[in-house]
Amino acid sequence: MTPTTPGTSALGEFLSTRRAQLTPADLGLPEYGDRRRVPGLRREEVAQLAGVSVAYYTRLERGASRGASAQVLDALACALDLDEAERRHLHGLSGDGRRRTPRRRSAERVTEAMRQLMDTFGDAPAILLGRSSDVLAWNRSGHALFAGHLDFAGPDRTGERPNTARLVFLDAHTRELYDTDWPRKARDVVGKLRAASGEDPGDPRLASLIGELTMGSPQFAALWAEHRVRAWDLAEYRMHHPVVGTMAVLQHSMPVPRGAGARLVVVTAQPGSDSQAALRLLAHAAHTDTDTAETTTARSVATRV
Repeated sequence: MTPTTPGTSALGEFLSTRRAQLTPADLGLPEYGDRRRVPGLRREEVAQLAGVSVAYYTRLERGASRGASAQVLDALACALDLDEAERRHLHGLSGDGRRRTPRRRSAERVTEAMRQLMDTFGDAPAILLGRSSDVLAWNRSGHALFAGHLDFAGPDRTGERPNTARLVFLDAHTRELYDTDWPRKARDVVGKLRAASGEDPGDPRLASLIGELTMGSPQFAALWAEHRVRAWDLAEYRMHHPVVGTMAVLQHSMPVPRGAGARLVVVTAQPGSDSQAALRLLAHAAHTDTDTAETTTARSVATRV
């Protein structure tokens, strides 16, 4: 994971970066036509909006003050015009100084209950993601939609599991899959990793992934530096699949009960639309290919016998 600037903290970096992304006009403040030496809001302006002293806010940005109260954090969130996901992230970062040791995480595994949950969505594309966006499992339709060029059994090999963030930034097939919506998908992926890093800053797998993507993708590095946060909930994308063409789909993300941070992503389309027809065609093709492969394998075994 990229280190913070010397003399700051993760909380301080988040505050200073978001401050730089706002202008007085964004918050209805007068500019008085003055020339600014720094981009965005001044510390004095943020402190005034939040109702705290400039000295105290400066200490927060410099990482010299720990344990800000919930009331102060909420005031800063309002001053910086943060949304709900960013507000939760801000509160999470404020605890960095109190959590000295990494949280002990249980091993990620797919339980029978998780598989049953996936099965309830029938032929709708579904994938089960781990804390660092590793693919823990997918159904046939999910595999065909997101990564039909990869081995279906990939998620079963713990050390070789596909990772959706890695695919978005380092895989040409996935970039083409998201068509003109790739820039928005990329921002969403980075925002979700930012949220995950705030919840568990000591996760070594997440840190390794962020380091790899920072070194391997200039686009990721630039987006990571913006400190934007995204919620895992619902997103609409235009996807162009090589088999069934262009679709407008909704990607629903939901936490899995007792999933230790795992999330289930299910893809749907507007009922009665061409996109829904395309998803059904893709599901049919995926199952047909599977049946054909199994029949061929069975015949091959019978011939050898």
